Amino acid sequence: MDSTIVITGMVVLIALLLILGAPLKPMRFVAQGTIKLVIGVLFLFFFNTFGASIGLHLPINVYTTLIAGFLGIPGLASLTALQIFVLG
Repeated sequence: MDSTIVITGMVVLIALLLILGAPLKPMRFVAQGTIKLVIGVLFLFFFNTFGASIGLHLPINVYTTLIAGFLGIPGLASLTALQIFVLG
């Protein structure tokens, strides 16, 4: 797809949401999920930054981000345990 079409579509969608108003409940759900995903990425990034000194690395992909974002520190600990004990 051409980037101009994508940007135009996004601007039109934003304009429609501003004019018509967005339903609050679904938008709140999407916003909370997005925030949790961003937190998961940050958890994984900082874990990889500090874990590199002791030889630990967790890949940052959709699945690990979902686990780290929605489960928090226990999810990060479980991913670390899987990395150490199962994957070697």
